[in-house]
Amino acid sequence: MQVGRKSCWRQLQASFFRLLCLIPTGFPVRSVDMQRATDNITIRQGDTAIIRCYVDDKVSRVAWLNRSNIIFAGQDKWSLDPRVDLVTKGQLEYSLRIQKVDVYDEGSYTCSIQTKQQPKTSQVYLIVQVPPNIYKVSEDITVNEGSNVTLSCLASGRPDPAITWRLLNPSADPLDGEEYLDIIGIMRNQAGRYECKASNDVKSDVKYVNVVVNYPPTIKKTQSSETQVGRMGTLQCDATAVPTPEFEWYRDDKRLSNSQGINIQISGTTAILVIANVTEEDYGNYTCVASNRLGVQNASLFLYRPGTGRDINGSACVSQSLWLLLASFACLFFKC
Repeated sequence: MQVGRKSCWRQLQASFFRLLCLIPTGFPVRSVDMQRATDNITIRQGDTAIIRCYVDDKVSRVAWLNRSNIIFAGQDKWSLDPRVDLVTKGQLEYSLRIQKVDVYDEGSYTCSIQTKQQPKTSQVYLIVQVPPNIYKVSEDITVNEGSNVTLSCLASGRPDPAITWRLLNPSADPLDGEEYLDIIGIMRNQAGRYECKASNDVKSDVKYVNVVVNYPPTIKKTQSSETQVGRMGTLQCDATAVPTPEFEWYRDDKRLSNSQGINIQISGTTAILVIANVTEEDYGNYTCVASNRLGVQNASLFLYRPGTGRDINGSACVSQSLWLLLASFACLFFKC
C-alpha cells in the first residue's frame, strides 16, 4: 500500500512539472524569492479578494495554486469554482480574484513562476474575517430579590469576538462579565434590560435580556386628611412592589369595602380611600395594607377634624418623629 502511495505521489509531481512546461509563454511574473516570508491578505467574509501577481520579461510560464490544487495554468482555468477568475491588465498582471469570499477560502495561495534560470514562487496567505454572530443568549427571566443570577451570551466570529455587558439604566455603565455575567444577590435596582454586545474587527452583534426582580411591598408615602364634618375626606397610600401589590383598607380591625359613602380607588401602586360625607364617627385611625406573594406591609393614616394638630402625613411621620425625639433624649442622657 505504501509503495502504491509513493508511486501515485511521484506521478502527480511529474504531471505538475510537465504542466509548467506546457504553460504558454508570455505571462511572466515579477516574482519573490523563495526564501521570503509569506505575505498576508486580510479580507472580510462576503467581500472580493484580489491576490496580486505582476509580470516582467524574464518569466516564461506561470500558474496559480491553492495548497496543492491547481487553480489556473496560464490562461487555462482548472478550478470549477465560478467565483474565481484572473485579473490581467495587458501582459503586466496575473492576479487571482475570488468573489464572495468565505471561510473555506482561507489558506495559502501560490503564484508559481518558471524563469529561464530557475522556478520561483510568490506566496500569499489569505485570512478571512467573519463578523460576530450571537448564537445563544439567555431568555428573559424573573427572579426574587436576593437570588443569584447568571446570564449567558455565546458568539462566534473571526477573530474571536470580545463580549461586553451593560444594564441599560440611565448610566449604562459596562459590567464585569464576558460570556457569562454573574450577579450575586440581585437587588431591585438591578432589574431591567441587559445588553450583550459581541465585537471584533469586522463589526458588532447585539442581543438583549430582560430581567424582572420580584420584591415585597414597601409603603413609600402616606397622606392623612384634615377634613371638616360634611366635607369629603381623602386618604392616600403609595407602595412599590413587584409583582404589583394588592391593597386593603381597615378601620380599626374592620376591613373596608366600597359601600354607601366609602369609595376605594386602586391604580397600580396607589390606593385612595374616599369618604364622601365625613361625620364625627369617621374620625380616627385607618390602616393601609399592601401585599404580594413575597410579603406584606401596612401603615396607619388619620382622618381628623381641623385644629387637632395631628401631622397630616400620617403615623409614619409621627412614628419617625417620636423615634428621633427618643434618640435625642438618649443621646443627652448618655452624653454621646
